[in-house]
Amino acid sequence: MDGQRLGLETSRGATPAGVEDHPRFFAGFLTSPQVASAGLLAVADVAAARYYQRQLRASLDPVVTGNGDRLRFESFSGCCGVYARLDVLDAGLDGGEVGHGTTNVDVNNPLREALSRIGADDPLHLRVGPEELAVTTLDGPVVEKKVPLPDRWLRGFAEAQVVAAGFDLRAELPAAEAVRFLRALPRGGARGASVGARWVVPSGTGLRPTTRAVPGAVCLPGPERLVALQRVLRHATALRVYGPPVSGGGAATASAWEAVLPGMRLTLTLSPDTSRGFSGEGGVLDALATDEVAEDAELIAVLLAWEPRVDLADLAAASGLTPERVRAALIRLGTSGRVGYDTAEAAYFHRELPYDAERVERHNPRLRSARALVSAGAVTLDGVLGTVTAEDGHVHRVRDEAGVLSCSCLWWAKYRGGRGPCKHALAVRMVRRGIASTQGDMAGVDGGAR
Repeated sequence: MDGQRLGLETSRGATPAGVEDHPRFFAGFLTSPQVASAGLLAVADVAAARYYQRQLRASLDPVVTGNGDRLRFESFSGCCGVYARLDVLDAGLDGGEVGHGTTNVDVNNPLREALSRIGADDPLHLRVGPEELAVTTLDGPVVEKKVPLPDRWLRGFAEAQVVAAGFDLRAELPAAEAVRFLRALPRGGARGASVGARWVVPSGTGLRPTTRAVPGAVCLPGPERLVALQRVLRHATALRVYGPPVSGGGAATASAWEAVLPGMRLTLTLSPDTSRGFSGEGGVLDALATDEVAEDAELIAVLLAWEPRVDLADLAAASGLTPERVRAALIRLGTSGRVGYDTAEAAYFHRELPYDAERVERHNPRLRSARALVSAGAVTLDGVLGTVTAEDGHVHRVRDEAGVLSCSCLWWAKYRGGRGPCKHALAVRMVRRGIASTQGDMAGVDGGAR
């Protein structure tokens, strides 16, 4: 911080021109400096927090992306169960051209103190990516330390966008109702233990609790995990709540909670349980279990072009692929952090994390195991039933009816598909797709012959 200017310095980052040591994404003022500093601190709070196994240390390196018309700051909690994103939109930026690129910045204690001191009338100059690796505060320069992005974050980025793509807007609360609701939430039990999942339903301009998952309800899994929203609560103009459709039953689901701020949005996405990180949800596995997905992903990657809003239908038209294959390709790109999903705009967005992208198999051991079962010839099919004989001789029955999978293994008995397919179900689906692809090719050959 130099006078009234605050610099966020970056190390290596990805840009349209390739990887650069010190990329520059933005240099200019923010229209609501105190709101922006509170939002940045909220994202940093999540990065530094663990809502499960709290004694372990968390990462402190939020990811920042320049998308041409906005800046996005993202982080995961140390337990990977909370995903936070601050979108500073065009209306929140005053001067300075927003570039394109992604890197991670170190929000250390001196920088947190500088952000905390920003007053209502203090101008805030944000500089992302100058030619040095230091943050200068009133107390002197602070050299940024390079901390590798955790592997769990990469897996979390992929799973969070798959989950969020299934959300719809369920409620929008005006400022007064948002404050009332959030301040009434429990802060956790003894020694920080979670109070468990709650359900709420829209009622007038607010939300009221319900004891079960009735249609239209939204799950609040671990209300204490919304504590970071308290940072921006007095600046919020509304609170938007997103969740998947529910029809009944008691299984907890993920949800997203968005504080609408002047020129920006702060969104917290919660995993279905405090003990469940997004990195282990398994939502990407089915899309990855296709032969063509890697080639499709290479094609789609060329078409992304750092767009802040990636429209699936436009990509399908430009690529010549079906929307289903485009969606699978985006999920594949998400496994290396190259695609996110914005619930407010119901659209994907492009980012490029400056890290090794060849991690799909290593990040998904179930996918690796399923491929091994297929290669070993362990799968046989009989109508809707598949039989998988494991290396130890155990036989597992997989039923695939109208695209709905079930398996006789212990994994399936424990999670009932709630954490993605098991390796046996994946292997059966791979074999079925392989047969369908072969039959399709033969039909094309026969048709040509006739």
